[in-house]
Amino acid sequence: MESLRSAIKRQLLFLDAEMIQVEPQFEPLLAGLSPQNRDSAINFLQYLVLRKHDIQELQHQLHIYGLSSLASCESHTHRQIQVTLERLGVKPLHPAACTMEVGLEKMESRSHRLFGLPRESWPSSVMVTMDASFLQEKTQIESLLIHGMGVARINCAHDSESVWLKMIEKIKEASKKTGLPCQIHLDLAGPKIRTVLLKKGKEEGKAAIKNGGKIWLSDRVKGFSAKDVVVSPNEPGVVQALKVGERVFFDDGLILARVDKVTDRGVALIIERISSKKPLLKAEKGINFPDSDLAVPSLTAFDLQCLPFASAYADTIGFSFVRKPEDLAHLRSELSKIASVIPPIILKIETQEAVVRLPELLLEGMKEPDFGVMIARGDLAVEIGFERLVEIQEEISWLCEAAHVPVIWATQVLENLHKSGVASRAEITDAGRAAMAECIMINKGDHTLQVLKTLQDIAKRSRALKVKNRLTFRPLRIAEQYFERQE
Repeated sequence: MESLRSAIKRQLLFLDAEMIQVEPQFEPLLAGLSPQNRDSAINFLQYLVLRKHDIQELQHQLHIYGLSSLASCESHTHRQIQVTLERLGVKPLHPAACTMEVGLEKMESRSHRLFGLPRESWPSSVMVTMDASFLQEKTQIESLLIHGMGVARINCAHDSESVWLKMIEKIKEASKKTGLPCQIHLDLAGPKIRTVLLKKGKEEGKAAIKNGGKIWLSDRVKGFSAKDVVVSPNEPGVVQALKVGERVFFDDGLILARVDKVTDRGVALIIERISSKKPLLKAEKGINFPDSDLAVPSLTAFDLQCLPFASAYADTIGFSFVRKPEDLAHLRSELSKIASVIPPIILKIETQEAVVRLPELLLEGMKEPDFGVMIARGDLAVEIGFERLVEIQEEISWLCEAAHVPVIWATQVLENLHKSGVASRAEITDAGRAAMAECIMINKGDHTLQVLKTLQDIAKRSRALKVKNRLTFRPLRIAEQYFERQE
């Protein structure tokens, strides 16, 4: 019977041999990346190699034998395999370049270039969403800077260029006054797929609905009666892309409908679930189509109009609803027409397709020296299902760490505290996890300063305890699918 030591050695040697082949196998891809990212890309591909296998039993064996269980090897995957083999008396023939120290240094330096240095006594950088009302407050932005804000986020889906410019001027003025630097992050609006009521309820901005009831998605008013609830998704091509059986979510997932039939005048939906207190479908609420292949560009005409302003004033640019690597290549191409040096791009992962294509998106991002990822948990939760959010947000975080790509943890961080002044127990726990990211984003609210104070305390305590849990590595479907697409 094979000894435990021999079994461990055999499995590790198998993984080592596979990882050695990554560089020659992917050389054409690696040659097209920024030279600064070559080692990171190799480590990332080696991590994908590891995660396409089920190594849970191997991890258990390693733990029994008193060796590293590989549970925190994201930033230096191959080197961790080799170090473990060395403990078993096997000297590596090809020592991996990416050690733990190298991986940590790359992540730290890239985070600082994107988000600036974290404030003193803050383990993470903090991004705060700006509001036009801040322009009326004399010391609001100064207070935000003093209490931890290192990145100011301007959402291009709201206000106008003149307001954005006033915000930036006020931020720079406050930064000069306090002596505290602040990065400017501009989020492109992306496609605005929102409810526009065309028939019943149009005047009041809301329409009554019921479980089992029918509503219509259409781009036109004609052909429907006054009693019909008809909704336009406000983007051309959406209605025509839908198929029978596909799900449609409204209002951050509070309303679930399913395509019942497709006709010349529009698509009939049957309401399956209403989770809001009142059974109403309101205007200007988001719509998500997690099952549909929409021919809607991630980079809209409005986004293109915003690029000259973003190129002139932004330290980083947020790419909303990016889905595939071609989207990122398109944005970079458009920015390159405006300036020779383009701001680093932050990929907002908020669609099912972006999760599936995350490996390709990260490798495409590596064509530039610096870029980042935002885990935009609002739309992402609706797209993938709320019950999968914990799993998927962790997977995105692991993959980004393996690629040495800084992450922004976004959406509903201390949301109750921000809106009401009182935090829930669940969001305190969530904020503790947020503190493990390189940057934390908080939205607009009435209690921003209190949120910053609470977040600082939570972040300090969480980072002080930051020893990664002992994870077991079942096969990661994202990794398996990536290699399947390479065949």
